[in-house]
Amino acid sequence: MLNAITLLASMLESAATKTQVIASTQSVPLVNQFSPESIIVVDREDGQSVFKLLKLEKIEHWLEEYGLGELWEKNIIGGRPQR
Repeated sequence: MLNAITLLASMLESAATKTQVIASTQSVPLVNQFSPESIIVVDREDGQSVFKLLKLEKIEHWLEEYGLGELWEKNIIGGRPQR
C-alpha cells in the first residue's frame, strides 16, 4: 500500500507529463521522492528570489548516504532560510 507522500509524489509526476507543475514544500519525505532533475531550489539573494536547477555531479557523492530531502534539510542544496 502506498502512503500519502508517495501517492502525492506519483500524482505530481503524472501530472507533469501533461503540463508544467510547480509545487512548493518543506516536507523532507516528499522531496526524497524526486530525482535531482525534478527539483528547482529557490534562494533569496540580495532581496530577490533566485531559481537554481540541481546539478547531479555536485551532489552525487552526498546521495550515496542521504536523500534529497535530507540534503535540503542540511542546507547542502540550498533553499533554507538564512539565519
